[in-house]
Amino acid sequence: MDITRPIAPEPYNLLPPCPSFTLTSTDMHDGEALPLIHTADGANLSPQLSWEGFPEETQSFLVSCFDPDAPTPAGYWHWTILDVPRTTTSLDQGAGSSDILLPDPAAHVNNDASEARYAGSAPPAGDRPHRYIFAVHALDVPTLGLDASAVTATTTAFTALFHTIARARLTTTYQRP
Repeated sequence: MDITRPIAPEPYNLLPPCPSFTLTSTDMHDGEALPLIHTADGANLSPQLSWEGFPEETQSFLVSCFDPDAPTPAGYWHWTILDVPRTTTSLDQGAGSSDILLPDPAAHVNNDASEARYAGSAPPAGDRPHRYIFAVHALDVPTLGLDASAVTATTTAFTALFHTIARARLTTTYQRP
């Protein structure tokens, strides 16, 4: 693996600016390594997430995890959940395993492994540390009106861009020897 590739820019800095709010986790911390349990080399469990301080006019949320450092021109989507109700302000560890564990009407969109679930981090062996950006987008609509089984994570992110009124992020890293 050629580890001299340029580092991708922070992708959310390339989007129109919007207010932020707070995203935390009992399982991981911003700027630190992603615990093994949340990787493909571990238990492949989605981390616990909690958020607060979002705008009062928020009507729903979109939750995602993106690796901008994947050796592709488009990065790699590990997790996307659309139509998370406004009343939901946290997801338990492992909620990324199935739609059954999500609050109604939330649903998983296929990740870049073509699975409707969380896909743990799995960068190429020997590559530099990859960033995993967990984001919660506060939206101005109760639903994006998308069929989770028929859209991609990229299409979902694009559609959400026009309804995002605030965004919270937590970035971790993971590297395989």
